[in-house]
Amino acid sequence: MTVSFFDFPEFNIERNGVRVHGRIGGRGAPLLLLHGHPQTHLIWHRVVPALAEQFTVVAVDLRGYGDSGRPADDTDHGVYSKREMALDALAAMRHHGFERFGVLAHDRGARVAHRLAADHAAAVDRMLLLDIAPTLSMYENTTEAFARAYWHWFFLIQPPPLPEALIASDPVRYVRSVMGGRHAGLAPFAPEVLAEYERCAGIPGTAESICGDYRASATIDLVHDRVDIAAGRKLAQPLRVLWGEHGAVGRCFDVLSLWRECAVQVSGRALPCGHYVPEEAPGELLAEALQFFTSPLQQEGTRP
Repeated sequence: MTVSFFDFPEFNIERNGVRVHGRIGGRGAPLLLLHGHPQTHLIWHRVVPALAEQFTVVAVDLRGYGDSGRPADDTDHGVYSKREMALDALAAMRHHGFERFGVLAHDRGARVAHRLAADHAAAVDRMLLLDIAPTLSMYENTTEAFARAYWHWFFLIQPPPLPEALIASDPVRYVRSVMGGRHAGLAPFAPEVLAEYERCAGIPGTAESICGDYRASATIDLVHDRVDIAAGRKLAQPLRVLWGEHGAVGRCFDVLSLWRECAVQVSGRALPCGHYVPEEAPGELLAEALQFFTSPLQQEGTRP
């Protein structure tokens, strides 16, 4: 009988006074899983049981999300920089004895994974990123179509306290509006998992943390990305990127071309779903993940 992700043991560690929460289970090579906004590590509930048959899966809540800590933001938003979030993820893996590992990440978590691979290349073996193009590229190539589809990118970075106040006034409505306003509505989300997203959105400090995350992406994260570009640094790890054919990222950006500006070995394709790949297309994602993380290294251009 397949074990539910809810049955996997939970863990909590602390890094610099910030709690990092997650679940661990399975056997085999280590695989780090990072979620997106406005969700938690439970986005993986449909693929983790099968992944855990071949990998030791470590699924982490990003700071500001789920049951991880919600530190107060600072003036330059360094507290919520992807560099700082990457250090949380690295600490979680090292806590469990893993110095080198694969990474499967979606949305905000994929941005954290990008910084993790850039700053700690020796720790990341290879990465599979879901439904994003590089942050800097998306900001620099924003169109009206993208701004309309990703309105929250521009709402959340407005000066405090207005975005925080509006989210905190009805966090359940915020979660349902953001997630339900995309391609498939709320249909892909299991009721018990959606209830967890809503519970965590109502934890005090969540609204401030979400805004801190997005403000960091529009400021200090771009500084870090531009430093890498100026130095000519590219990701050396094998990178596969998948995106939803019904999502805004694939419609508005040339995903593979933009990633090839940042990484040496890149492959990828669209899947028949929208933005929430792990919950909308778990079967296709699982097949991709098993092939990518278990097969020999793919050279650039050998797969679509």
